[in-house]
Amino acid sequence: MDELSWGRIIAAASVMVAALAVAVVLRLLTGRLFRRAGDTRWAWDDLAARLVRDLAVPVALLGGAWIAAEVLQLPPKTLDVTSRVLSAATIFMVSLALARLIAGSVTSIALARQGVAANVTIFANITKVIVLGVGVLVMLQSLGVSITPLLGALGVGGLAVALALQDTLANLFAGVHVLASKTIEPGDYIKLSSGQEGYVVDINWRNTSIRTLSDNIEVIPNQRFSDTILTNYHRPAQDMSLLLQARVPYDADLERVEKIAIEVGEEVMADVQGGVKDAEILVRFHTFGESSIDFTVILRTSEFGDQFRIKHEFVKRLHRAFRQEGIATPYPRRHVTLDERAPAGGVTG
Repeated sequence: MDELSWGRIIAAASVMVAALAVAVVLRLLTGRLFRRAGDTRWAWDDLAARLVRDLAVPVALLGGAWIAAEVLQLPPKTLDVTSRVLSAATIFMVSLALARLIAGSVTSIALARQGVAANVTIFANITKVIVLGVGVLVMLQSLGVSITPLLGALGVGGLAVALALQDTLANLFAGVHVLASKTIEPGDYIKLSSGQEGYVVDINWRNTSIRTLSDNIEVIPNQRFSDTILTNYHRPAQDMSLLLQARVPYDADLERVEKIAIEVGEEVMADVQGGVKDAEILVRFHTFGESSIDFTVILRTSEFGDQFRIKHEFVKRLHRAFRQEGIATPYPRRHVTLDERAPAGGVTG
């Protein structure tokens, strides 16, 4: 090589070194910016900082490569191929960054609409696939690859894949339908007719994860929700009625029993976490039993999981109140009558 060619090579190498140094500096600065944005409550600045961090290093390196290619003064054909490759790489990196940005935006909107308990990945994953798919097509077009036959092949191949993956696609569309119809959302407590119950943790493209009260995770295919009876204890509102059964002996003063039960219920609602303080406590006598009069006490709990604590405290306090008032426990009784006219040893019951 002549002296001019070596000078161009050294100049191009210097450009790449400078681009690498700029990339390192930008990485450090954007990392600090990302941490600073994470300290704020606003989610959109986190997304903007992540976009800048994702693009800083590849843009710096690709820009340096562009300048280095110009400095080298490559032959026209080589320069054309280099330009196509660098353009494709730029499109691909921008597509990755935009996919993360748009998926993050979808997640932020879901969190804003459904609360901090939401953890929906299905929409974010679909968004990523769509953006990356469009980016790959644009990248292939920039490389000179005709995408028209590719789209036709994808149409035929997509039909074959759809037939082969019927269950997977059924779960995918069932998950989208569940989220769009708001039948269930992350954070809801649900119970299926098949017996599974728990808090919805996540709804992804294939299945729904629920956390049981024993802190285990059950994974249910999304299609199951379309052909089963489902009870959502958080719809239309999280607070719910809590029915507790009790009984008193026949000789008890029912007016006094009702008053005591209401007082205990109001005390539990005010003192126990999860109780609805302004809820009206109802007592309803309903059955003449064999040895007792049965009644129902209706309380209110702010959330399904709080009912166990409320039941625990109400039963203890009502039992203590009945003992203090001298209201006996109605044990089963059987009266035996002896008939004096019956033969010896004969007993009638």
